[in-house]
Amino acid sequence: MTLTKPTFPAPDHDHDRCTADAIDHAEQVCKRRAQKFTSIRRQVLQALLSSHRPLGAYEVIDELAKSMPRPAPITVYRALDFLMENGLVHRIESRNAFLACAHDHDAAAMVAFLICERCGSVGEIPAAPVAQSLNVAARATGFAPKLSVVEITGTCAHCQKTA
Repeated sequence: MTLTKPTFPAPDHDHDRCTADAIDHAEQVCKRRAQKFTSIRRQVLQALLSSHRPLGAYEVIDELAKSMPRPAPITVYRALDFLMENGLVHRIESRNAFLACAHDHDAAAMVAFLICERCGSVGEIPAAPVAQSLNVAARATGFAPKLSVVEITGTCAHCQKTA
């Protein structure tokens, strides 16, 4: 995973540029993988990019309903599945929510989510060494690990400054 963006963007960052860069990244990923970046997939990703906070599927639907006829939940879930399979969205297990991702990694890459308890923003950092250690420990017990998700709650630097 290549970190080309700050883990937690500054509150006053150029969010329009941030969103445009993420959409451009998604287009490139889909083109490279010969996948179709359909209108609904784009709109779901844009809804998730509306903030740096994870959104539940029905929050995505509510966000989309502001600018188009309310989509069916199955339509949004299918778009979310596609976006997750292509590493463009992550599911935050503890929140049952989804987060847009503009980092350059595949869907199987191990990442850790840093969840700010104050502002709700979520940062993403590489966690391959942690995953490797956990997988080795799990295998030593005879367990066959499949998916590891690391979520760390706390307070982001921006919220710490305003406290």
